[in-house]
Amino acid sequence: MKVYESIVAVEKAILILIAGFTVWAVGQEMYNVLLAQSVKLTDLLLLFIYAEVLGMVASFYKNQQIPIAIPIFIAITALSRLIILQGKETSALNLIYESGAVLLLALSAVVLAWSRSREKKAAEEDKAS
Repeated sequence: MKVYESIVAVEKAILILIAGFTVWAVGQEMYNVLLAQSVKLTDLLLLFIYAEVLGMVASFYKNQQIPIAIPIFIAITALSRLIILQGKETSALNLIYESGAVLLLALSAVVLAWSRSREKKAAEEDKAS
């Protein structure tokens, strides 16, 4: 039992560090944007990724689990940012692979949402019976 409690304590400490480092990274990014006096789409996408990471940590503390959809959204945003950062220099084949990965992740998010809604409907029907 003590091993489990130790692992849980380490996990929570790591999550607190992740949240702290994420807030620090947001501050650094905002500072860089202010210095450049320009906001680019890649900056906004990076800030969105940071917000999702914080949401994932908050979700873990609230529900003691991380919904799988949040990392999927983070991956979609990260791939979109990568596509934008690469610009016109990237090969068409890389763009197809990356776009295909975004499509697969988006489809998996749709399947998860559909599955979740079916589970909710089944649970409601069970309660009504």
